Amino acid sequence: MPTRLFRKVFTAFRQRWIRSNGDRFTKWLRQQGCKVGEGVRWYDLRYTFIDTTRPSLIEIGNDVCFTRGCTILTHGFDWFVLRNLHDEVIASSGKVSIGNNVFMGIGTTILKGVTIGDNCIIGACSLVNKDVPANSVAAGNPARVVCGIEEYYQKRKSKYVEEAKAYARSIKERFGRTPIPADFWEEFPLFLKAEEVLQGSPFSVQDQLGPSYEKYLKSHHPCYDSYQAFLKDAGII
Repeated sequence: MPTRLFRKVFTAFRQRWIRSNGDRFTKWLRQQGCKVGEGVRWYDLRYTFIDTTRPSLIEIGNDVCFTRGCTILTHGFDWFVLRNLHDEVIASSGKVSIGNNVFMGIGTTILKGVTIGDNCIIGACSLVNKDVPANSVAAGNPARVVCGIEEYYQKRKSKYVEEAKAYARSIKERFGRTPIPADFWEEFPLFLKAEEVLQGSPFSVQDQLGPSYEKYLKSHHPCYDSYQAFLKDAGII
């Protein structure tokens, strides 16, 4: 096999191997020179693109979650058109800084020169072309701040119980069966008591709760006294 072809095949295999594991990918980014914090999560790295042509321009904080299809760009190639018009190469680059405790929705693109503060949620398919202040929820193309993080918290608190009950009814209607506790792998705080967690449960409770696990065990009070009470309120039984 010619050396050039061998290198190409080897590089493709290595990249596939690197992207098969989130911790491995984080380590690789650091090796390239990117600044990446602890607890960063990557989902479906096959469709994630991080522009490492200028690794010193990438800073990612702690506990940042990248979902499928996220892109970070540190440079632009738009100078291609200007070069053809004016015979000049006019480079285009800028730092991307992402704070701590940030969620990137599916298909989010972050352009060069953007800073995203701590405790932010970026909605799916957003194009982030300007700074997002800390404690904000931003969405859209281009992305804009739609509310503060505390306002979003209150909105979700007011809706998620009804959403869980609607989900329970959809299981009954679609599959003709009574929902089981394992169906509610994110909704379990509605009915799962701390003592039941310690006795064993069908959920990966500790993984879901992360650093909030100990607080859950000490002080969590579910909305419902039991799983059966939840199903009754949902109109299932």
